[in-house]
Amino acid sequence: MMKRRSTRVFRDDEIAEPVIEKLIDVAVQAPSGGNIQPLSIILVQSKEGREKLAQLSGDQPWVRRAPLSMIFCLDFYRLKAWAKLCETEFQGEKAINHFLIAYADLMVAAQNVVILAESLGLGSVYIGSILNEIDELRAYFEIPQYVLPLMVLCLGYPKSTPETMPKLKREVVLHRERYRIPSVEEIRKAFDEKYGPIDENVDRYLQKSFVEALEAERLEAPQYLERVKKEMKRLEIRNNAQFLFKVRYPTKVMVRLNQRLAKAFQRAGFEIF
Repeated sequence: MMKRRSTRVFRDDEIAEPVIEKLIDVAVQAPSGGNIQPLSIILVQSKEGREKLAQLSGDQPWVRRAPLSMIFCLDFYRLKAWAKLCETEFQGEKAINHFLIAYADLMVAAQNVVILAESLGLGSVYIGSILNEIDELRAYFEIPQYVLPLMVLCLGYPKSTPETMPKLKREVVLHRERYRIPSVEEIRKAFDEKYGPIDENVDRYLQKSFVEALEAERLEAPQYLERVKKEMKRLEIRNNAQFLFKVRYPTKVMVRLNQRLAKAFQRAGFEIF
């Protein structure tokens, strides 16, 4: 678990069916709130399916190249149908509490898969950008009402894996008994120690903090790295927080996506907003 890294460069080797079955089994056995298990997983292995999934994930080349992708879906369709058969009702699509518990179930199941995959010599990478294209994803993969595709996990045998990724130190995230509000100095130190200064060698900095940019450049997207560098220069990026919240996850863009997500959820039958 300490050695796990996000893998974005895969060999062409297929994953044997018995291995895939084990990966699904550990997802099924994951903890679930009330043991309700509001989870469905769509396996994507065909060339056509991988291509479409890549397009709907922001054209991330590792989605196209991974021999196996799993679409993790929050599934209330099955529960609502079962409740009706049993002459009762389930309205999880209207309850934020049900949604949050189900989303936690989904991520716990996915992490079970990640850990087993690592032990079997497989690499994996989480893909969250499908949240931007829920409607198209539901249409292409024929996902019914009350089911939301919320995350993709790409898997395959790694051709290369990043050596390390910066993380906060243990004492930064640890609070004993009560939350301890850190000082401004402590916060600055924590993130300085995690990222270090923005290196004048931008390639070296991105290798540490934004490895996707380098992998995209190498795999299928020539000039991608240059576009990132130009954007950093245009925005006069001087520190790590500016890089994260102006370039990688632009704050205004992330906020604007709220409306798009809310409408996609509503079209899938969810009324939690």
